[in-house]
Amino acid sequence: MDRKINVSIYNEFLHETTVETVRAIYPRGIHGTIKGFLEEDEAIGTIRCATLQDHRETLGQAVLDDTDVMIWWGHMRHHEVDDKVAAAVVKRVINGMGLIALHSAHASKPFQMLLGTDTYNLRWREAGEKVRLWTIIKNHPIARGLGETFVVPHDETYGEPFGIPQPDEQIFISWFQGGEVFRSGCTWRRGEGRIFYLQNGHETFPVYHQKEIQRVIANAVKWACPILRDCPRDRGGGNVPPLEPYSPENGDFTPVTTG
Repeated sequence: MDRKINVSIYNEFLHETTVETVRAIYPRGIHGTIKGFLEEDEAIGTIRCATLQDHRETLGQAVLDDTDVMIWWGHMRHHEVDDKVAAAVVKRVINGMGLIALHSAHASKPFQMLLGTDTYNLRWREAGEKVRLWTIIKNHPIARGLGETFVVPHDETYGEPFGIPQPDEQIFISWFQGGEVFRSGCTWRRGEGRIFYLQNGHETFPVYHQKEIQRVIANAVKWACPILRDCPRDRGGGNVPPLEPYSPENGDFTPVTTG
């Protein structure tokens, strides 16, 4: 790898500024916590953070062009994200940028635009239940360094049915204390870009302080990064000349004889 991975983190940053219990868990914001543990990874380069309040300025085209992987966390105000910013994020994913959608980002504009479906369709409750994650693809890069299973002590409960298209890969599945199961770790490919969804991370619980979750996110950044897989910046589209010469005659295409 010629250079390190540049990461941008979008966090709605609403609850940490308005709810004292959430501020106590994430005093630097969820984005600050994620930035903090990613900074410890020698593969990570520049990390930029954006919030709902400033995302129009901080997620400009120059920043997106310099972003290898985007991490997205949102919850209550998905509808307030600028449509132009969301469309620009989608375009960058199609052209190779990785996207990691965390928790309620299943309802974010970029995620829904890329997957083309109503991902609001799921069961949920805020009960602080124990979650046991099972690793389905043990040799997948996103699962590197994790065992067969691990526990998140408390999280918001999500349950099937989950309105997503069939994942390309199902890496984790979760069982919740109340009985639900959920496809909690899924991947898709759109254009040249890779997408990973991780269910865990409700703002009222210290999920992003947990080492296993931090490992999943760090692994996912590397898996989704285009510079680690020689992703072409030019996808070869547009108006192009034919590879084989021909001349149209009476509606037929007769190959041209070349000397």
